[in-house]
Amino acid sequence: MFQELTRRLDQTMKKLAGQDRLTEENVKEALREVRLALLEADVNFGVAKKLVASIREKALGQDVLGSLTPAQQVVKIVNDELTALLGGQAAELNLEPGKGISTVMVMGLQGSGKTTFCGKLASKLLKEGRRPMLVAGDIYRPAAIDQLNVIGDSIDVPVHSDRERKNAAQIVKLGLRRAKDNKCDVLIVDTAGRLHIDDTLMGELESIQKTVSMDEKLLVLDAMTGQEAVNIATEFADRVGFDGAVLTKLDGDARGGAALSVLEVTGRPIKLVGVGEKMEDLEVFHPDRMAGRILGMGDVLTLIEQAEDKMDLDEAENLATRFADGQFTLEDFQKQIQQMKKMGPLKGVLKMLPGMNADVLDKAKVDDKQFVKVEAIINSMTLGERRKPDIINGSRRKRIARGSGTTVSQVNKLLKQYRDMRSMMKQINSAGGLQEFGKKVMGS
Repeated sequence: MFQELTRRLDQTMKKLAGQDRLTEENVKEALREVRLALLEADVNFGVAKKLVASIREKALGQDVLGSLTPAQQVVKIVNDELTALLGGQAAELNLEPGKGISTVMVMGLQGSGKTTFCGKLASKLLKEGRRPMLVAGDIYRPAAIDQLNVIGDSIDVPVHSDRERKNAAQIVKLGLRRAKDNKCDVLIVDTAGRLHIDDTLMGELESIQKTVSMDEKLLVLDAMTGQEAVNIATEFADRVGFDGAVLTKLDGDARGGAALSVLEVTGRPIKLVGVGEKMEDLEVFHPDRMAGRILGMGDVLTLIEQAEDKMDLDEAENLATRFADGQFTLEDFQKQIQQMKKMGPLKGVLKMLPGMNADVLDKAKVDDKQFVKVEAIINSMTLGERRKPDIINGSRRKRIARGSGTTVSQVNKLLKQYRDMRSMMKQINSAGGLQEFGKKVMGS
């Protein structure tokens, strides 16, 4: 997501930084590039035009042109304007705890990822200490009911479904009654989708709202559909209204225009984003962090939150202690790899680090398959070999290579990396710890 937009904006900002001074002419030239990059990313034409006009007005101000670091000032302006365009700050769900049962209606076209999102939202709320219940409000597709039941079972959340009734509003009403009986405090309603917007779909949504008052109406949009997602959002906003949008498949190859256009066109913020296929792959949408990602500034805060949520912090702390004490073995190395894999694809993790733009990542040739090979090699070792790699001689290396389906040179490469890491640990410890070691390196 946003990869090509990030690449184009990065190249444009570098051109500005290479100028001796900023003039009205080279700023306008840079902003032409920005406008083209936005349009290629499928951003709504009116939104792109308004954004560029706002950036131009601020970038041509005397404070910027007279600054000692004008290019950096322009980057800051672009970042601020993108953040404002995306909503300024995260928009929270209206699910106040302690007020009885909060109700959520999930809407969207067929194939947008509504049903999966319902499960992800329930999983997220469960972790936050809430007690959600799912309602299968799609009376047309038995597969949707089956899917929701499977999801509910996988995350241990109750699902209310009724295959006999053909009135979605009544099913939701009975679901609310059952939620009260089960002491649940959030009701999440999965509604029927269509291949396109029609009067039947809209009429059914209106009927549900009249029967059961909704605290939060969320519209699920497939980020892969680009500008069409904005057209869909506009139709829903005009016909039945919604409180916030949810963008799914944000981890895919979408150009990103929908995310930059939804708020400006519909007046409704993006509240949540789906970033993967697993139930835990749902994030709160933070406009400032997304702007940072688009400009290649990284997103360290989200990276930290993901680490805290997905990694075993006690295990990570134990590994860090063993590293500091010089006791790090190949067994520990394998545990470290398993911890990192919980964070998702390595490329996605690296994208959140400052400076890791598309060009850098392409040159790095990041490949998660390398982890698989490393784990296979370590798994082919005996427990004694993992804990004391120095005993691994030539014949043992051949046996490990055969057992892991790799070559002796690949086994040698892993052992060399381990020895280099152990050598670095000794230097750090002899220097008095990481802080002192850093001072020595900087001073050399």
